[in-house]
Amino acid sequence: MATEFNAEILTQVVESVFETMMSLEVASSRKPWVPSVDCLTSTVHMAGAWNGAFLLECDRGEACRFAGRFLSIDPPKLVNDEVISVLGELANMIGGNMKCVLTEGLVLSMPSVTAGNGVMFDGVEVYDRLAFECEEGNLWVTVLAQSSPSITL
Repeated sequence: MATEFNAEILTQVVESVFETMMSLEVASSRKPWVPSVDCLTSTVHMAGAWNGAFLLECDRGEACRFAGRFLSIDPPKLVNDEVISVLGELANMIGGNMKCVLTEGLVLSMPSVTAGNGVMFDGVEVYDRLAFECEEGNLWVTVLAQSSPSITL
């Protein structure tokens, strides 16, 4: 099992999750990340030989459209439990796939979803932030890592 990964692997994981679960093609984007109160952030943490988190961020409208596609229903008009569950599951799938790339023995947390973005945790910093675009809108996947990670990202 590899002890390193890069943005290209994370990009492949995000593309695969969105294509497989929602038949939604995503592509890398250069759209800048800007803090927004209209954003939802889904987070999964990893602990073990590498400690950090993966964040999936998008605006509320996009989250509703993702939920509609994921569940094969009309998109909810407002954020509800289904939207939150889908956003959490998407982050969980991205984190779970990345866990397979990293060293053995990592533990993946349950996902949590919060309003707003720019979520930070003590002892970690933004390692990388990737922007994606699709027909439903834009999203960002952020990697948070300990200031001195024991493996290279």
